[in-house]
Amino acid sequence: MVSTTSQMPVTATAAASPTTATAGVASRDLRLDFFRGIAMFIILLAHTPGNEWTRWIPARWGFSDATEIFVFCSGMASAIAFGRSFDRMGWLMGTARVGFRVWQIYWAHICLFLAILTLVTFWDSTGWHPDKSYVGGLNLSRVLSDPAPQLLGLMSLTYVPNYFDILPMYMGVLLMMPLVIVLGRISVPLLAATSVTVWLFAQGALLEWLGVPHLHLSLPAEPWSDRQWFFNPFGWQLIFFTGFAFMKGWIPAPPARGWLIGLAAAVVILSFLGSNMGFRLFQNEWLRDAYIAATGCTETGWGRCNPVLDFREANRGWFDKSDFGILHYVHFLALAYLCWLAAGDGGRRLVAAGHGMVASGWNGLVPIVLKVGQQSLAVFIFSMFLARVNGWILDVIGRNGFTWALVNLTGFGLLVACAYVAGWFKSQPWRARRP
Repeated sequence: MVSTTSQMPVTATAAASPTTATAGVASRDLRLDFFRGIAMFIILLAHTPGNEWTRWIPARWGFSDATEIFVFCSGMASAIAFGRSFDRMGWLMGTARVGFRVWQIYWAHICLFLAILTLVTFWDSTGWHPDKSYVGGLNLSRVLSDPAPQLLGLMSLTYVPNYFDILPMYMGVLLMMPLVIVLGRISVPLLAATSVTVWLFAQGALLEWLGVPHLHLSLPAEPWSDRQWFFNPFGWQLIFFTGFAFMKGWIPAPPARGWLIGLAAAVVILSFLGSNMGFRLFQNEWLRDAYIAATGCTETGWGRCNPVLDFREANRGWFDKSDFGILHYVHFLALAYLCWLAAGDGGRRLVAAGHGMVASGWNGLVPIVLKVGQQSLAVFIFSMFLARVNGWILDVIGRNGFTWALVNLTGFGLLVACAYVAGWFKSQPWRARRP
């Protein structure tokens, strides 16, 4: 949530900024690329099979996770990149630019799928792990046994395996942007009402409760079943266009008020109590015995007689990740508000004052994270491939504290290298004139 009027200080911040201030041009807000860069590292951890470090990712501590960071920040970045195209070159040219970006993402999605399919097929063919099927682990067996309908589904996006579902959702949301631009120019309240209405019709649990499940807005993910896209773009558009609206200035930046800070902190704390870590907290023998004494619970089995489990089973629709349940939205906005305040205006607090070892180390780290955030699409695609490789390496060398640290930290380094390489190619150095 970034005010469009925020200006990045052109002092110590400039050294860590991806773009320095030039005459008459506002600098890019540090917070956008910083938090998007952080999301890229989290996404790598989350997608690495059998990775113990996933215990500490945001998804374990609340309802929202790195996906919300990625989508929200992508909405903000889209307001900068595409919003200005609509403003400067008109609606048709802006729509053309969005279409071109969707075209790029589409082929990135296809290539990522084929690359990973080739990789896991090779692993299975070697017989190194006869008791493990890497193809089956991603539920891709039908692609090999009956390729014709699955390849047709892949190309038409009617076949979207779970591991490959973020980019299709991103494409679906981007395709809504031309309509959003029109509605925003007519009336921001009309746009907000439309976005919320679309989100409501994407809430499968709510529509089922109302007795109208056939009105559920969703897209088919498998030709042979009724499974829908895991990331429903009709639900996730709400968080994307919230970020878009903040950056466009259609929604003002929230004020720094004590009561608002307290409310956001309360939401984060209560969300923790309903999270994975909250569940583990109530597995504590003393708390569990107290809950049993208070409720008379007699259920057997691991995890039973746990208030968090009871809450989650009774209210799944409220935090459904596929349709982007309301608790995902509320928790993310509360957390984003606190992080926005902590980072300071324009991200000025992301740059440490002083010249000590800690400050120097931190100030050296920030530009690296910013670079990863700037090249988030290239880094994301690379990380999805790398996560499978990292999981395979852990299968080979075993899983313990040392190997988790080795694989994860090496993976972080490779993401950074990918970001710098992608940035180098984007700069098109071969077009620079020699002096």
